[in-house]
This record gives sequence, C-alpha cells and structure tokens, in this order.
Amino acid sequence: MGLLDQLAGQVLGGGSGSAENPMMDIVKGLIQNSEGGLPGLLSRLQSGGLGGEVASWLGQGENQPVGADALSQAIGPDVLAQVASQAGMSQPEAASGLAGALPQLIDMLSPNGQVDDNSEMLQQGLSMLGGLFGSR
Repeated sequence: MGLLDQLAGQVLGGGSGSAENPMMDIVKGLIQNSEGGLPGLLSRLQSGGLGGEVASWLGQGENQPVGADALSQAIGPDVLAQVASQAGMSQPEAASGLAGALPQLIDMLSPNGQVDDNSEMLQQGLSMLGGLFGSR
C-alpha cells in the first residue's frame, strides 16, 4: 500500500482531507467520461495542446503545472460541464481543482512512465482515494 499511501498524500496535500471534498468525484467522472478511460483522457489532453505537460507528468522530472483555462479547453466544455454537474461544482471550480490534482495524480499512477487503464493498481488507487475524499 506504500504507493497508494503516497498517492493519497500527494492529492490530499499531506493532510487529512475533508470528507466533503468533491475532487475525487470529479477525477473519477473525468476518467469515466473519457473514451478509453485514463489513457484516453491523456491522449485527449495531448491532442488538446497539453502534450508537454502530460509528458512531464508521465516522466521522471518535475511535473509542469497546467492552467485551468488550458485544461478546460483540452478536456472540452461538454465533458467538463458533465463532471462538474455530477460533483455539484461550477465548471471553473472543477477546472481549477483538476488543474491542481491531475499532474500529481497522473505522476503517481504512472511509476514506469505509462498508465494502464486496466491495471488493478489504478482501480485500487481510485477506490482508496474515493474513500479518503468521501462521497457527497
């Protein structure tokens, strides 16, 4: 569970997150609403102009930040509206939260520089984070 503990610590900022934090719902919704799951999401972000950022999240170096506006454009307004609505947030709030969480989340879910959407670790990690964030 060491990697999953690190993942939770990174996304929660090292603290003990609020049970009402909807970010896990947004991340799950984004992955579920992306054709091809997490690899499909990464492909969408790359083709949406965030190739350098995504490469840094998958690579061994420092994660490049991404702006909420750039992330919104790469994800697309329809998908962003859907996940924001599911989590009970505005689109700008959802985009801002995703911009803060995705670089670290993708970095932690890709220890070998690749993300396998069918991996048991991905499912366990998302389940564990869902429990930490709580449901709304």
